[in-house]
Amino acid sequence: MRSRAAGHPISITGLGCYVPERVLTNDEIAGIVDTSDEWISSRTGIRERRVAAEHEAMSDLALPAARQALEQAGVRGSDVDVIIVATVTPDMAFPATAALLADELGSADAAAYDLSAGCTGFMYALAQAYGMLAGGLAERALVVGGDILTRILDWTDRSTLVLFGDGAGAVVLERVESGGFLGFELGADGGGGMELTLPGSGSRISENGSRYLTMNGREVFKFATRVLVSSAEAVLEECGKRVGDVDVYVPHQANVRIIDHAARKLGIPEEKVVVNVDRYGNTSSGSIPLALADAAGDGRLKPGKLVLMTGMGAGLTWGSALIEWTHDTNGAGR
Repeated sequence: MRSRAAGHPISITGLGCYVPERVLTNDEIAGIVDTSDEWISSRTGIRERRVAAEHEAMSDLALPAARQALEQAGVRGSDVDVIIVATVTPDMAFPATAALLADELGSADAAAYDLSAGCTGFMYALAQAYGMLAGGLAERALVVGGDILTRILDWTDRSTLVLFGDGAGAVVLERVESGGFLGFELGADGGGGMELTLPGSGSRISENGSRYLTMNGREVFKFATRVLVSSAEAVLEECGKRVGDVDVYVPHQANVRIIDHAARKLGIPEEKVVVNVDRYGNTSSGSIPLALADAAGDGRLKPGKLVLMTGMGAGLTWGSALIEWTHDTNGAGR
């Protein structure tokens, strides 16, 4: 599906993020499985990633990110009408992590729920929040994307252990006078769903007994390199924009090879591409908001800039959004 924004403009007015303190380097991983810093960095671009402490759950990562986003937007938790947490690693299956977060933030009247779309979760959540505001169901939304993927990894499996890390980001969405979201493009291909799975995590009994993330790396790579380009092109076309109009490109941070391929195919120069996969690895739904925070921190997210975001992940899913940035979000820290 694709849609151009209509009605009252809606934008991101606050941005926050949080990553755990523990840094896990490639050299440390080389002491766990048969690999090396050179092997990991040359194939993925990843040098290190963050790992949540034993006492930290998804809501513990979401809370500081959410508080920072609210503070930057100048609103209180009680001002929020809806909270969406995009994650595949909630605190538990129920209650929703979003409901726990709402209680901590004092959002007593907010609707609160979790959303599962793999690494594309943040993009899906943005579109849903936008739809609620545009449709008049809510005045203000808080969207959180994040995961603690290190909890669902097989720490003896080199093919997945080197790729993933933990982190979370949050944004506040509100009505604005001009600018804001121009359009969205979302999709899913369930036919490729079994290429990236978490067996035994639901009502389907796992025949192999595994409860760790499993991935067909070759097929997911092929999917990612194709869909990051096609989804970005689709949302630009829908919004009547060209690649040359884009000021900041924020792709899902899965692998630097995938990012480089997408940027080349789209024709986006390196200086417009946000890359932080080297420091965080693939943080799933936390990937794009963490990259937005980096872009804000280095001064690239200035009012008037056209920002293109594209994600892809389990499902297999994909999603893009185009936004004319409206607020000064510099200072979104860790």
